[in-house]
Parts: sequence; C-alpha cells; structure tokens
Amino acid sequence: MESFDAISLVVISLGAFLLPLVGSRLKVPSIVLEIAFGIIVGPVLHLVSPSEFISGLAVLGFLLLMFLSGFEIELETFREKGIKTLALPIVVYISTVAVSFLIITELKYPIFLALVLCTTSVDIVISVLRSDDTIKSNYGQMLFIIALLADILTLLAATVYASVVKSNGFSISNLNIILYFAIVIFLLRILRRLAWWNPQLFSRMFDGNDPEELGIRSSLALMLALVGVAVLFDIEAILGAFLAGTLFAFVFPNRGSLESSLKGFSYGFLIPIFFINIGLNYDISLFSNTDFYIDVLYLFAIAVLVKLLPSLLLVFSRISISKIFAGGFLLSARFSLIIAMAEIGVELDLLSKNLEQQIILLAVLTATVSPLMFRVFNKSTKTN
Repeated sequence: MESFDAISLVVISLGAFLLPLVGSRLKVPSIVLEIAFGIIVGPVLHLVSPSEFISGLAVLGFLLLMFLSGFEIELETFREKGIKTLALPIVVYISTVAVSFLIITELKYPIFLALVLCTTSVDIVISVLRSDDTIKSNYGQMLFIIALLADILTLLAATVYASVVKSNGFSISNLNIILYFAIVIFLLRILRRLAWWNPQLFSRMFDGNDPEELGIRSSLALMLALVGVAVLFDIEAILGAFLAGTLFAFVFPNRGSLESSLKGFSYGFLIPIFFINIGLNYDISLFSNTDFYIDVLYLFAIAVLVKLLPSLLLVFSRISISKIFAGGFLLSARFSLIIAMAEIGVELDLLSKNLEQQIILLAVLTATVSPLMFRVFNKSTKTN
C-alpha cells in the first residue's frame, strides 16, 4: 500500500470513529459531519486527496448503504395493510410527482431534477418516528409507508428513465429492465423454496456465534451478484444493491443478529467513507459565490414545497393540520438516494455538475432541518 493511501486511511478512520460521537453531542446527524469533514481534510487543508483506493472503499460503502436501505423495506407491511390503506399513500406519491414536475418545468430546471426531488430518506424518517414511538401510531405508519413508496417507486422510475436515455428513446434494449426483474423474481422464488425445505441450513445465517459468518457472506454475495447482473444489463448498480436488500428482507423477515452485524461494519466504517469521499470531491470554489447559496436556498424551498403540498391530502385521514405540516417537513428529509440520483444525472448528462453540488448541500440542509421542523410541529400538537 502506498504511504499516501495509508495516511489518508488513518485520517479517514479517525474521522469515521470520532464524528458520530461529536454528532451525538451536538445533536447533528453524523452523515452531515462526515461530508463536512471530507471537505475540511480534502479541498480545504489538503491532508487527503481523492484516490482510487478511497473511491473503491466509498463505492463499496455506498452499495452497502443501498443494500441496507432495501433491508428496511418490509414488503409484508404492504400485504398486511391492504390496498385500502395503501390508496392514500399512493395518491400522495402521485401528487408529489405531479407537483414536482409542474414546478421544475415551470422554473425551467432539468426534467430529471423532478424525479430527484421525489425521493425521501427512509432512514431519517424511521429514526425520527422511532425516537418517540410515533411509528407505532396510525399517523407514524402512514408517514412510514409514504416514505417507503417514495424511495421504491422513484428509484424504479429513475432506472427506467436512465435506460431510455441511454438507448436514445424506447427500443428493444429497454426490455433489459423487464428481464432483470424476471431474474430477481426467479431468484426470490428459489430462495423461498430453499428456505422452506431446508430451514436448518439457513438458520446458520442468523446464528451470531457462527464462526464462518455464513449470514454476512451470503448477504454480501447476493448484493454483489445482483449488482453485477445489473451492470451486465446496463442498469444502475444502486438498483441491484437496493433490490438485493429488499429480496433478502422478504425471504428472511426474522434476521436475528445478522442485521445488527451488517449495520455494525457498514455504518461503522465503510458507509462513513462514502460520505467523507463526497466531501473530498466537493468543489469548494462554489462557496465564494453568493449566487450558489441563493440557488441552494431556492432549491431547498422547492424541495420542501414538493413534499408539503401533497401531504395536505392526509387531511382525509383525519390528521390535524399541525401533524400534516410536521409530516410534510419530515418527508422532505433526503440524503443517500438523492445524492445517488444526482450522480446518475451527471453521468447521463441530465444534470450539471454545479446542480449536483447544490443537491449535495440540499441533502445536508434537509437532513438537518427537516427532523427539527417535524419535532417543532409535532410537539405543538401534543401540547394542545
């Protein structure tokens, strides 16, 4: 290993270890501090520079982030709730898409940005709702389902859009998406059959004392396999990682200690490197441009409006206006998926690099401000 990479790894490792401790003390999400840390040790102080080694670790961390996001998708929830319960969340999502496209088109932003703004950070929504047991209420479940639909449907829509753009319009090559999903469904059926007929073998995967860590091996193998197949089919790798996590969670709803083990080494080291690497590659020359901050605040207002207006439909569930505003602000929290889609947009020349930098700062703002606004409006409801 080169000494340059070794020094970089030491600096990044210290940051990955200390930032969550600082974040908990300051009440700031660690992911926000990780990006700021990357900017400081990279473009500002030049202690660490982007390299293939760090980028490789960051890509693996990002794939694990998407895999674990898929892990949070409990498909059984949709089956248990039934179509009547899902009707309003679906209408809210469709309204979000409509409002987003209407505003983005009217303001002459790139069309792909409309899809980017439809995302929601399920991780942030879940953590905030669980912090005070709101997730156990009908209101919390409604917000949870809306957030799940936003991430799943937006990611699928972005994948289809990217495929169409790559092939310069609808063509026979777009069938690769259908074929890919056919492979995923086929794999799902095989895994469910194997788990049914040979439960003893699969029980080892969730044994925390298994010396061979079969659970971690199998989950990572599934993730990398679906990512590899996605790349072969010219589909975005993030979809493969996300579907791998969703598929694993669907086949094995009771995952025991495996989930905590996966989150341990992923959020403990590799995922922070992804966010730090974003900071390392950030263009800090934009910070000296006043117009850049105005553009970000403008985009922030649009991002909140895109979620807040459709949330007014929750009034049909007899939810108070204060709670509706709280939910609208919480659903406007975005982070990992919006950054991923921004990168896809730049790769396909659908978004400018400058707009991507705005979106990254937007993600930091919404991840910080949205949970605070949720607590303000939700607390006012409880005190009334």
